[in-house]
Formats: sequence, structure tokens, C-alpha cells
Amino acid sequence: MSGILLVDKPRGPTSHDVVEEVRKKLNQRRVGHAGTLDPFATGLLIVGVGNATRLLEYLMNHNKIYRVKMKLGLITDTFDITGKIEEERPCNAAKDEIIETIKSFVGSYVQVPPAYSAKKYKGERLYELARQGKIVRLPPRQVTIHRIEDIEIEDLFVSFTVETSPGTYVRSLCMDIGYKLGCGATAVELRRLKVGPFRVEDAVDVYSLSGEEIARRIVPISKVLDFPRVWINNEAKERVLNGMKIHAEDILHHEPFEKNSIVQVFNEEELLCLARAERRSTFLKTLVQQGRNEAVLKPFKVFKES
Repeated sequence: MSGILLVDKPRGPTSHDVVEEVRKKLNQRRVGHAGTLDPFATGLLIVGVGNATRLLEYLMNHNKIYRVKMKLGLITDTFDITGKIEEERPCNAAKDEIIETIKSFVGSYVQVPPAYSAKKYKGERLYELARQGKIVRLPPRQVTIHRIEDIEIEDLFVSFTVETSPGTYVRSLCMDIGYKLGCGATAVELRRLKVGPFRVEDAVDVYSLSGEEIARRIVPISKVLDFPRVWINNEAKERVLNGMKIHAEDILHHEPFEKNSIVQVFNEEELLCLARAERRSTFLKTLVQQGRNEAVLKPFKVFKES
């Protein structure tokens, strides 16, 4: 059983808890997730099963869309409502100022990751160090806020939808907005709506479904990635599954690809491997015309069932 499962994570469990639930219900050892969701957050969590765990690294580089609600004037050590309250301040900003300030974050800016996060420092998760009283401040990193829309304001509570680059912390964004307003802010609700092409509307609650029901919702690995596709003949299949290079005469047809790019290699509907292109696709015609059966693709991630 290999593929990805789109999970609608409820509030409370960690992302690791969700993985354990899927592992238990499917009786599968190889289960992982792409992109941590905080325990207080809900929404789309991409879970990989079987060989799909080897694809998760490529699903972490998608933009993400969230719906967030923050409270102005409240500052916690985690930047969210689960943390220890460090300070409460009045917020006298008018609605127009709040909206203008929020929209000013659209574009690229330098963000400091929260000390309570799943990032690692010297092999340990930051939140584990923080619970031991060891607060580690990671260096700032540039993130991009692609758009912010549907802003709603009700007293001190402000909600909006935001599309972010990979690695952006919406908790930190809320705090940064609050600091710019001079009062601070804390995320009180957070829901992930989309990761790249994957939507929360297509996700399932693994806590309410049986193993059989979950298995029926798994998306096969052949439909997960968006790298260019190459189809090879039956004679080359076994060689490819053994990690051998793919030559010009092995290829039946293909989508356009560039030299050094990653491509997906198929035999009919089966995804055999990911490969690195040693030639660009436009050069294939020249090789065939000149009778030069040279190597074109080099497999580096083969999906051979053990």
C-alpha cells in the first residue's frame, strides 16, 4: 500500500499523533507527514504511506493557504493561545489602520521562527528544548506572503486568509503584525486550507474512519507529483527497477524536460522511479535520428516493492 492521504487534522493531536493513528489503522510501519501542523491548528496534513514517504520531501516546497484568527493586545511565549501569557496591552488602532498594517506584510520580509516550533537545533526539536527551559532563537529567514484577503475585525479579534511560502510561520506573522501595531498579537485559531494543489475539502478525519475506509482514500504515488513524465518500454522496466540508466531507445514518449531536472519514469500507469535528466528532451530526437543509444536519465529514487 503506497500513496498519500489527505487528513483534516482536528485541534489537539500533534502531527505525529495523526501519523500514529494512520499507522495503527492501516497496520503499516512506513507512515510519515509533510509539513507539521501545531496541536492547536486544524486542517490539511499530508500523510505518506509506504513508498510515498519517500516523496514527502517534494511536497514540503508548496505554497500554503491558511485561515487564521488572532487576538490583538495579547502576547504569549509561543505566539499562540496555548502558550504562557507574557503581557496584555491595549490596542487603540482603528480598523483602517489594522487592515493597512496587515496588508503591508504582502511581499517578502525577514521572519524570526518561534522558539516553540518543530524546527531542529543540534538534532533536537525547538519545542522540546523550550520545555526544558532552553530557549533557542534561530536566525531570521526571508519568507514571502503572497496574498492576504477576507480580513474580518470584531473587537480585538482579527481573521484573515493568507497564502505563504514554504517555511513561513503564521504564528510569527500574527506577532509581527501586532508588534507593528504597537500592541502585539497572538494566534487563537489556525486552519490550513491548501498545500499546493491539495485542498482540505478533499481530506478525511482519520479518527472517525476505519482502516478500510482510510485505505480507499489513499491517492496512488503515480498521481502525487508534478515533475515531467517519461514513459519507457517493457524491456527496460526491470533494468530501471535495478537502478540502471535509461537510454534513448528505452523511451516511448515523454513530456518536455530540461537537463539536470527531475522527471517521473513510468511503465504504462506504474511509477517506477524518479530520475535526473542527463540530456534535455529536445535532444532525444537527434539521438534517435543518429542511432546513438546514449543514456538520457539516471534513476536516483526507485519505487521497487520489497
